Amino acid sequence: MFVAWRDLRFARGRFFLIGTVVALITLLVGFLSGLTGGLASQNISAVLQLPGERVVLQNPGDGAPDYATSSISNEAGEAWIAADGIETVLPLGIAQARAENTSGSATAAEGTVGVALFGMAEASEKDGTTGSVFDLTPAKTGEVGLSQGAADELGAQVGDTLTIIGSEFTVAKIGPEAWYSHTPVVAMDHGDWAMSNAKLGGTGAPTALLVSGADGSAPDWDGIAADTGTTVKTPIMSLAALSTFKSEIGSLGLMIAMLFGISALVVGAFFSVWTMQRAGDVAVLKALGASNSSLIKDALGQALVVLIAGIGIGILAVTGLGLLAGQALPFLLSPLTTVLPALIMAVLGLAGAAFALRTVTKADPLVALGSHR
Repeated sequence: MFVAWRDLRFARGRFFLIGTVVALITLLVGFLSGLTGGLASQNISAVLQLPGERVVLQNPGDGAPDYATSSISNEAGEAWIAADGIETVLPLGIAQARAENTSGSATAAEGTVGVALFGMAEASEKDGTTGSVFDLTPAKTGEVGLSQGAADELGAQVGDTLTIIGSEFTVAKIGPEAWYSHTPVVAMDHGDWAMSNAKLGGTGAPTALLVSGADGSAPDWDGIAADTGTTVKTPIMSLAALSTFKSEIGSLGLMIAMLFGISALVVGAFFSVWTMQRAGDVAVLKALGASNSSLIKDALGQALVVLIAGIGIGILAVTGLGLLAGQALPFLLSPLTTVLPALIMAVLGLAGAAFALRTVTKADPLVALGSHR
């Protein structure tokens, strides 16, 4: 690394330019990753908080299951309850509606707010629903539990009155963040939810069933689903049943993948030109007896120093801008949106630099001695 360090000190402008490009690409990739993570969180966080081993949705027969259109019949629900190896079956109702804070409190927001109505049973340690979105469910009919996002948008506090589809409900509790399809969750008793769903033109039947097997059992999930005209998925896999999630993450994920590809090409091109400019110096080192392995370590080590400096500055910029953007945009600042893109950038940058190493390993010492003249 002796020659590499001297080169870094001598050609500071060139390395500053390369480091700036790496920092800007890291900023772009990191910011887009944070925005993608924030949008995804506002789309699926409530689904990720669902309890149970499996989520049961209606099988449409001619297409993929969808939370928006799923409706579980009484016969299917009873069949799941009676199935061998099944211990817990919890109905879950989901509907999109609008809510308004009509309490007249000083913090009440103006106008109506779009919300996701979740009809659920109250959380119970026996059913294993504590620590999930079920914690939002109120203990009485005529009451609702608000996620923090719903409380903020409605300007609501515990004891306030909300009007939802022409009916009044009292805010009984406010819990942590829970979002479904970019709308905050409002939880209510399943009976109240069925009534609200009927006002919206629905049947009042649950949207999904959250099922768990008995300890030590291995239920025939697919067999039961086939017999009941339903489909069964893990909570993670059920995210594909959110149409907005598939389209949103698909497009943003493609953009991030393209940015990673572009970053590998740009950084690789910089290091290729850089290595070719050093061909004479490398040939001299080989003429003096330097091994290929030492020259490769020298070139990659130099590239790694530039990448670490550029990526570090880019991640600091992402963190600072992400904290500011989080006040107005759904931005997720986590290791998944900062550290992971940084590691991928470093790997791609080293891969781009590695493509230029052929000039290092094939350098002819005679070139340094003037045989080309």
